[in-house]
Amino acid sequence: MKVLMVCLGNICRSPLAHGIMENLVREKGLDWQVDSAGTSSWHIGAAPDRRSVAVAKRYGVDISQQCCRQISSADFDAFDRIYVMDRMNLRDVLALARNDEDRQKVQLLLNTEVVPDPYYNDEEFEPVYQMVLAGCRKIIDQELQK
Repeated sequence: MKVLMVCLGNICRSPLAHGIMENLVREKGLDWQVDSAGTSSWHIGAAPDRRSVAVAKRYGVDISQQCCRQISSADFDAFDRIYVMDRMNLRDVLALARNDEDRQKVQLLLNTEVVPDPYYNDEEFEPVYQMVLAGCRKIIDQELQK
């Protein structure tokens, strides 16, 4: 399974989802590949936000070596599932889709709930971490039940 996590800038939420999912996959011994990307080009080549790095580190998840990149239509060929953090990300990723097969790969990480962007509020990083963790656990559980 190849999974792509997507948020706006690829510096806060999707790097957390990337790191959390990688850790869970490793713990379960699954042969999955995980990556992350942003819908915008603002932070290409940058490291994740220091606050995301810090909250992840508190839970033993190292995201410090990730490098921000922008999603492209080629990602539909490279990944089986593309999980987005909010409805704006969903709209932007679906706009890149070339066909129904591409569109079927895309969904919100939390099904109907959005993962809020913590960028402007330091206090939101912990709750976002917990939301993403719960979402990643649910994805793995659903895939293992198939």
